[in-house]
Amino acid sequence: MKFPVRLDRYISQSTDYSRKDVKRLLKSGEVTVNGEVALKADIKVNEGDDVCFGEEQFEGLHERYFMLHKPEGYVSANRDRDHMTVMDLLDEPRKDNLSVAGRLDIDTTGLVLLTDDGQWLHQVISPKHLCEKVYVVETDCVVTDKQRQKLEQGIFLKNEKTRTAPAKVEVIEDCVYRVTITEGRYHQVKRMFAALENHVEKLHRESIGGIILDPDLQPGEYRPLTDAEVALIK
Repeated sequence: MKFPVRLDRYISQSTDYSRKDVKRLLKSGEVTVNGEVALKADIKVNEGDDVCFGEEQFEGLHERYFMLHKPEGYVSANRDRDHMTVMDLLDEPRKDNLSVAGRLDIDTTGLVLLTDDGQWLHQVISPKHLCEKVYVVETDCVVTDKQRQKLEQGIFLKNEKTRTAPAKVEVIEDCVYRVTITEGRYHQVKRMFAALENHVEKLHRESIGGIILDPDLQPGEYRPLTDAEVALIK
């Protein structure tokens, strides 16, 4: 949580209260900041301030950062009408405050990052920050050297007017490639290979911005990022 912060945001992010609940709390006259009754939502709270509801003290929370090994069949969203989401795999309070940093298609597996730090999230998803995402791609057909060069130079996707940013393509074996991109266009990796008249059979993300999927995490498992991993996103 970056300080100073609005009082309503401080309470909603430090508790399970909704924004609507917070409004009711403030109207009650029982919320205090450093012993003074606080009735306005836009009061600024600084780090170390004593924020209470009656005798209950709200403990301000620091930003949270998680890596998750996404399995097939889960949507990278907070909610979805028809499918389970990555949030359903988390056993954490205030899950609605978390956002997915780097979405994956429902049938794509691998590293997903989740955070409630908006600035850090922007560093991951904004193309201007050139945050590298590394994928292992299994294709229907072998990619020729000429086709690989097209990917490395940037390629036009269907219905788009600009080339993709240059990709890095490493041949692992026939029909298996390690591909590094810095953008996050819609279904980008699949569409890049489709532009070569090839089909992606399997897609797995290994890393984002130097954060590597923990090999000890089984599909569906997650853990907090270490301070060193968080610092890799700049």
